[in-house]
Amino acid sequence: MRVLIAEDNPENLDMLRRRLERRGFAVFAAQDGQAAIAMTNEVRPDIVLMDVSMPVLSGLEATRAIRGQAAVAKTPIIALTAHAMDGDRARCLEAGCDAYATKPVDLPSLIATMERLVPAA
Repeated sequence: MRVLIAEDNPENLDMLRRRLERRGFAVFAAQDGQAAIAMTNEVRPDIVLMDVSMPVLSGLEATRAIRGQAAVAKTPIIALTAHAMDGDRARCLEAGCDAYATKPVDLPSLIATMERLVPAA
């Protein structure tokens, strides 16, 4: 499975990248919302792990932009956020995310969600 991780925190990105690569995933990275949009169009990942709070464009703004582009509009997107407040999940889903996970990431749960959203990969 080809995974784009949109994450501006280098430590979080490195940790998640290494853990997914060890499990055989092909991982690509973007460090802000604008780069996430460009990489989604360029790489055509099977799924996007989108940090909600990023520079340039937030993860929710980037998700809305991706949903507006026909070629990649159906790419599954999982929102990743350190925010676990009331309404955060709903905001992520309203922006077009297919699922929502809080940080620190529970890797087995995240992988199960990824496999549910991309069953053929």
